[in-house]
Amino acid sequence: MRFTTMRSTPRRMDMAAAALGAAAVCGVGLYCSHQYSTNALQCERQEPIKEKPRRSSELQAKEPMSNKMEALVRRLQKEIVAALEEVEGSDGKRFWRDSWVRAEGGEGISCVLQDGKVFEKAGVNISIVASKAPEQMLAHMRARKREGIDKGPYDMFVAGISLVIHPVNPMAPTVHANYRYFELVEEGGDPSKPVASWFGGGCDLTPSYLFEEDAVHFHKVIKEACDKHDPQYYSRFKKWCDEYFDNKHRGERRGIGGIFFDDLEDRPAEEIYSFVKDCGDSLIKQYIPILNRRKDMPYTEENRLWQQLRRGRYVEFNLVHDRGTKFGLATPGVRIESVLMSLPLTARWEYRHEPSPNSAEAKLLEVLKNPKEWL
Repeated sequence: MRFTTMRSTPRRMDMAAAALGAAAVCGVGLYCSHQYSTNALQCERQEPIKEKPRRSSELQAKEPMSNKMEALVRRLQKEIVAALEEVEGSDGKRFWRDSWVRAEGGEGISCVLQDGKVFEKAGVNISIVASKAPEQMLAHMRARKREGIDKGPYDMFVAGISLVIHPVNPMAPTVHANYRYFELVEEGGDPSKPVASWFGGGCDLTPSYLFEEDAVHFHKVIKEACDKHDPQYYSRFKKWCDEYFDNKHRGERRGIGGIFFDDLEDRPAEEIYSFVKDCGDSLIKQYIPILNRRKDMPYTEENRLWQQLRRGRYVEFNLVHDRGTKFGLATPGVRIESVLMSLPLTARWEYRHEPSPNSAEAKLLEVLKNPKEWL
């Protein structure tokens, strides 16, 4: 079965999901067509997004957090795409850069590579939304007794980066990550003084074949980033990740975890921003060494079929359980290509498939059913 749709990021269906849903649906009105004989996605509007002028931050002693997060996600996208293209090689595919603008206020860049030498499908997307906050979202937030937003109207700002990488080689794991920021400012007010703001994000690894050294490396790097800011962050967010990426109808996790956090606002925004920045800056170090170890390993057709079955489980989680995907699909005028970017190019389902006892496939399944502490 061949999937040709693009994007998803895990979010809660509460106020944080509303914020992220806004980022997911930002491409309303942009028509896209698929050209699989080329580098993937081609669009009617192909001009690159110009760097936006800074929103008066140069005139302020304190730069608004919205400016800082926008700069961060733009930088991370460029660095991650460059690192992945280096792994793909000079004779491989390049990322297609699809720029879009949202009429209501917002813009973004979707970078997608398909049918490459190393990557079957890879997407690194950013969304930057600045618009009036929808009243329905504000009503939901007020119902949850969020303080400080009883007046209005408010302007909303959302900035986020989301990536999903599906390699060709079954021995190389899929990786997913997203980091995001949401804020509300009084309409026409000072962007350096939001009335409410929070951060969310995380990263997780989804192998088809388990190599414990890869799991340890992935978790060790993100733990180091967490420990710089709070010794409780890693254990707290690792547990949250295991709980969130749970394919409940299968009784197994989507992958071997990482970290996940949402609605984070328990300390000054500058401190949380520093944490999110360190997490984002860890992505290349977390994943590229694993990818380089596995991308050229030999594999059999049987290995490939198991990879396709695991990708079927990936699809199941994203379409059945992921709250951000469901929010995006329920939003009128949604940009489907962005909401479903995370789906793999190919997947497979077999009736009542069971791996052989004591096989490498069974070893992975055991860890998915019973999450493990890797450090």
